[in-house]
Amino acid sequence: MRNDERYEIQRAFDLLPHVIGASWASVEFRMKGIKKPTREEFREKTLEYLKMAEPIFESYPDDEEFDAIRKYIDFRKKEEYKKIVSGLNKEIEKRYDRYVDYG
Repeated sequence: MRNDERYEIQRAFDLLPHVIGASWASVEFRMKGIKKPTREEFREKTLEYLKMAEPIFESYPDDEEFDAIRKYIDFRKKEEYKKIVSGLNKEIEKRYDRYVDYG
């Protein structure tokens, strides 16, 4: 698969973890009055909300011409999940720091 064929999916996975996951996690902690969740709690909640988008990740038809993009989406999804849980997604870590600093 060429890079230009997966560009939009790459961009989506660059943004979705913090735009959906961390944003929704922050709001939930704020609404519950939890000012200082642990990093692990924040990561887990971020992942929980990001996983709610999985129907979109699985939305392309099960047709042969979509095989490559579906495999790439599955690969990127797993990579992003690992990065969130392990603390390697710098944007999520930045969002956590901002939340505990400003709640």
